[in-house]
This record gives sequence, structure tokens and C-alpha cells, in this order.
Amino acid sequence: MSSHNIHLILALVLCLIFLLSGLMKASGNEKGLAGTRAVNVPDGLGRFTGALEALGALGILIGFKLSLFAWLGFVGLWMVMAGAIFFHFRAKKTKSAIVPFILLVLLSVAIITISA
Repeated sequence: MSSHNIHLILALVLCLIFLLSGLMKASGNEKGLAGTRAVNVPDGLGRFTGALEALGALGILIGFKLSLFAWLGFVGLWMVMAGAIFFHFRAKKTKSAIVPFILLVLLSVAIITISA
């Protein structure tokens, strides 16, 4: 499988994950905010994080036509996941940091393969 195909698959999967997760948080949905509440993040910051996730996902989608938006989307989501890992460790919930860490790794691979 070529790195271009890997990038496309990763981009679509990450886009779907972050769009759904982001919209659930941004809307104030109880299930969407449960994860941020578990690591002591105020609802306002959780909703803002959700908006950033949804915007990052849209950036990835727009990036299929305008690559600058893909870069912004991937890098922005990478920073959000790095922040999520910080909050998980700060709340001493290191096991729950596995999901943001995996997403951070997948985002890293997507960034590396974006121009390949």
C-alpha cells in the first residue's frame, strides 16, 4: 500500500472520529462531555475543545482540495491531543490517556504522509 493511500485512509478515519467526537462535545451532550469531565476539565473548555476538534476535522475535509487546510487541521488536532494527554496525566488517569496517545500517533503518521 502506498503512503498516499495510507494518508487517505488515515485522513478519512481521523476526520470521522474527530467530527463526531467534536460535535458531541461542542453541543454539550452529556456523553460527549463525560470524558472531559472525568479528567476535571470544565464544561466550557470541553465544549471549546469539541469545537476545535470539529474544525480540525473540517480542515482535513477541505484539505482534500486545498492542502493548507489539511496541514492546519492535522496540526491543530495534534495539539489538541497533546493537551488531552496533559489533562489525563494531570488528573492521574494515565490509563485513559491511551486513546488520545493513539490518536496523536495516527495524526503524526498522517502529517508525515501528507506530502508523500
